[in-house]
Amino acid sequence: MQPLEAGEPRTIGAYRLLGRLGAGGMGRVYLGRSAGGRTVAVKIVHPHFASDEEFRARFRREVEAARRVGGEWTAPVLDADPDAPVPWVATGYVAGPSLDRALAAHGPLPEASVRAIGAGLARALVAVHGLGLVHRDVKPSNVMLTL
Repeated sequence: MQPLEAGEPRTIGAYRLLGRLGAGGMGRVYLGRSAGGRTVAVKIVHPHFASDEEFRARFRREVEAARRVGGEWTAPVLDADPDAPVPWVATGYVAGPSLDRALAAHGPLPEASVRAIGAGLARALVAVHGLGLVHRDVKPSNVMLTL
């Protein structure tokens, strides 16, 4: 986690932002905390997308699809505001490294770990596909490793 920089938001919706977890083509992801103390991951889209109505419609559909999944192998959507001046979504925080970071830090994983990750990923995709959805962003940086 990186500290918040000047100009970055300190809150979004009902969540206090604690630091930046990462960034991608669509936006930045922050570690946040609810008033009740729950740790969350808050994705805030890049501001230039906020004025694109086609993007907003797609983001709204993706949030609604993600809300439907909520399986044991996926992070649940807890809150979102696709109509905010800068759209955002909050999900349950998954404590652990991404698969790409684990591989970079430790090299190839033991066979048992590879099998467990493959089984978990398959279960997550079965839940997604079972709802008639397609996950279009499966990649090592989006696969989180936890106990």
